[in-house]
Amino acid sequence: MYFDIAMPLTLFMVAIVAMFLEKKVEKKLKVALEEREFGVRDAILLVVAISATVSLIVFIPQMAIMLMFLFAYSMLLFIFTYLFSGFRKIWAKMFCWTFLIVSFLVATLSLIKFGANSTVAYGALAFYCLFGFTFLALLHEKNRTDTGERWYLAVLPSALFICLYVFFSETPIWFPYLLDLYGIIFAVLIILYLGSLFTWKTSLIFVGLLTVMDVILVLFTGSMVSAARHVSALRLPVLISLPTLPAIVTKWGTIYMSLGLGDFFFAGLIGIQTLRKFGKGLAVLSIAMMSLSFLIFEMAILNYGFMAFPGTLMIICGWLPVLFLGGKSELSALWKTKGALIYVSFMVVSFLLATFGLINFGLKTFVGYLANSTVVYGALALYCLFGIIFIAFQHRENTVYIKRVRDV
Repeated sequence: MYFDIAMPLTLFMVAIVAMFLEKKVEKKLKVALEEREFGVRDAILLVVAISATVSLIVFIPQMAIMLMFLFAYSMLLFIFTYLFSGFRKIWAKMFCWTFLIVSFLVATLSLIKFGANSTVAYGALAFYCLFGFTFLALLHEKNRTDTGERWYLAVLPSALFICLYVFFSETPIWFPYLLDLYGIIFAVLIILYLGSLFTWKTSLIFVGLLTVMDVILVLFTGSMVSAARHVSALRLPVLISLPTLPAIVTKWGTIYMSLGLGDFFFAGLIGIQTLRKFGKGLAVLSIAMMSLSFLIFEMAILNYGFMAFPGTLMIICGWLPVLFLGGKSELSALWKTKGALIYVSFMVVSFLLATFGLINFGLKTFVGYLANSTVVYGALALYCLFGIIFIAFQHRENTVYIKRVRDV
């Protein structure tokens, strides 16, 4: 029985870090975004745009894709660094000294380690130029009197990222070390930036539609898999790839598990919205359950030989039980209510059976039998059962609430 804990732990860590950073950055991001929030139409259009992009990206030249992603990532680093660059002078100087040391060491070690050729020479020149710009920024910082945002500090992370990608993306230090490092950084930043635009209502709509879209694009059309291969060939930090832990070694080498930044954003968005709606305890529990669900699905992938699986489905199956169990004003009261647990149990079972039925139909085989149209009708019937039980559950809770009000 093969299993992996590296990717579930990474998913848990990224979502937890983004969730606890959200309160610290929310105010500045709201001001920068002028208090804007997504409406229902915006959430639907975003899912449509994602679906269209994934379906068509294989037809876009790789050079254009590379320039687009480099620009987007650089702007993301610039925006966050600029918004939070109003710190004290001592921290600004330490920030400059860090980039001074890093740029000088990278430039010098690249000449020593990788030998003298034109690419290395241009790379060393670029890093020495970054060193010079950082040195000028440090001199300017010493004479600066105010402590507002500093654009010259915001340039440094973006410039370092571009230089590292252009000159080191084909070296062993980029994959998997720098690629995964930047993947984790961008995953947290994307969660914080886009997560501030969603409300609870729009998040539910977005999460539901995105899961359906992901299942279709991965299991039925295969567009998501083709897009991932097309983009990952550029070695851009669009996904995080980690060796399994414990290590699984085959005749082709060590197995790596990969998860796209979109799936990290999916889990982080759910964690942030659960925190806003129900508080810290339930938010941490939901992230833990999503990571556990991901671990279980990942075991199925490793042991049954699935080549690809919808990450959103793997994640949301861990969140739904927590949502139904904790989506009331008092979690403890709901846990103690036997009738509520019966409703929730039937909802979870019907949802999981229907979902696995559709997965079976998409993969054409699951646990040894062939899928056919009967499976689709069965899945539809189970989803209808899920909806009926959910409506009955809501009606029961509203009836109990009305009864309590009358008693009062």
